[in-house]
Amino acid sequence: MKKIIGLLALSLSIGACKEAPKKAAETQDQAVSLATETNDAQQWTVLFDGTDFSGWHAYNGTGVPDAWKIEDGAMVFHPRKREAGENLNLVTDQSFENFELSIEWKVTEGANSGIFWGVLEDPELGEPYVSGPEIQVLDNERHPDSFVGEGTHKAGALYDMIAPSQEPNPAGEWNHYLIHIDHNANEGFVELNGQEVVRFPVHGAEWEAMKANSKFADWAAFGATRNGKIGVQDHGDEVAFRNIKIRKL
Repeated sequence: MKKIIGLLALSLSIGACKEAPKKAAETQDQAVSLATETNDAQQWTVLFDGTDFSGWHAYNGTGVPDAWKIEDGAMVFHPRKREAGENLNLVTDQSFENFELSIEWKVTEGANSGIFWGVLEDPELGEPYVSGPEIQVLDNERHPDSFVGEGTHKAGALYDMIAPSQEPNPAGEWNHYLIHIDHNANEGFVELNGQEVVRFPVHGAEWEAMKANSKFADWAAFGATRNGKIGVQDHGDEVAFRNIKIRKL
C-alpha cells in the first residue's frame, strides 16, 4: 500500500513538473500580448478627450469661440454670425507631418464641414482650407455639394480631388475616419467606418497634377507644407466631433 501511495505521489509530482512549463509559457504569452497592446496604445496621443478644449484654438486667433460647446463628450459647433475679424474654425496647437488621425464625426440634416491637415496659420490666409487639404464631412443625402463634382464633394472625399468609394452613415449617426498621411512614403488614404475609400499621393508630380485639375490650381499655399496643423471646419452648419487622437508615423 505504501508503495502504491508513493508511486501515485511520484506520478503527480512528475505531472506537475510537466504542467509548470506550459503554464509559464501561457503566462508569458499573455504578458507579451498585453505589452503589445499597451505599447500600441501609447503611440496614440489624445487630441480631444471630451472634457475640455486643451490643445485647440481658433484659426489665426487664441482661445476657443463660444460657438463650440462640449456636449456628451463631443465638441459641437453651433453656427452663429462671426464677429468682425473673428474666425470660428478650430486648429490644433501642435503641427504634424506624418501621422494617422482617428476621429469620429456626426452631422445634422443638410450639414457641411470638413477636416484639414497641413494647415498654415497666417493673417494673409483667411481660412484653413486656403492651405490645408480637406477630407469632406457632409450629409450626402441632402446637401447640394453631394451632387456636384462627380462625387469629389461627398463625405470621405479628398475634397474637389478624389471621390470616395463608399457612403457614410446618414445624418444624425456617428461616422469614423482614419486619415493616414505619410510624406516619407508619399502615401495618403482615408478609411470610413473601417473601409478604405480614397488613396492618394501627398506631394510630388502626381499631387501637383491633381491640384492642377481642382479649384485649388492657382492657390499657392494649398498643400504647400508637409508640416502643419489639424483643423475642423466652420461651414455654417451644426456638426460634432469626438474621440480625436493621433499617432506619429
